[in-house]
Amino acid sequence: MSAVLTADRLYCERDERVLFEALSFQLDQGDILHLKGPNGSGKTTLLRRLVGLSHVVEGEVRWFPEDTETSVEPNEKIWYIAHRPAVTLLQSPLENLRYGLALHGHQVPSEHLWQALAQVGLRGFEDIPSHQLSAGQQRRVALARLFVSVPAVKAWVLDEPLTALDVQAVDLLKDRIRAFASDGGCVIMTSHHGIEGDQVRGLTLGVPA
Repeated sequence: MSAVLTADRLYCERDERVLFEALSFQLDQGDILHLKGPNGSGKTTLLRRLVGLSHVVEGEVRWFPEDTETSVEPNEKIWYIAHRPAVTLLQSPLENLRYGLALHGHQVPSEHLWQALAQVGLRGFEDIPSHQLSAGQQRRVALARLFVSVPAVKAWVLDEPLTALDVQAVDLLKDRIRAFASDGGCVIMTSHHGIEGDQVRGLTLGVPA
């Protein structure tokens, strides 16, 4: 399997407290990294550094180090879904999903978008303004892109993706994550839920002082 991500000697300090140091790891196709640790241990900070949204973490991060494909930008190969769903409340779930894909340069047939929204339990809500949806439904809007097949996407970075979901939706998303990894994708996720599978590796950040 090809390497998807290499992180070398990552270091983060906040308020004169070291959250992590000398943190190095490599993830390959098919890997699921379950990032664990108490609140305040730096999980979200680490994820934001991995996707280039934070510079408070020192060290080297390299995506797709063995990839010779130059026609696809790295950000088009990665889905990042933050802890707070990036949902535009005045837009419908369908509009949000289409816009989120377009931001990464992906154009997908409308029937695929409808199918993805149905898979996450939003059938009948596709054209309703998202501000009329519950917190759990808004979370499903953000997660719907994970149910759209986009061959260019090779990695998912997910911050607490199982938050605000019912038991059935949690199981559905876990199955989808494992299926994506089995197809050669790579997943990095934080969650207070467990996730089982031969592909799953655990990484626990330290307890804050």
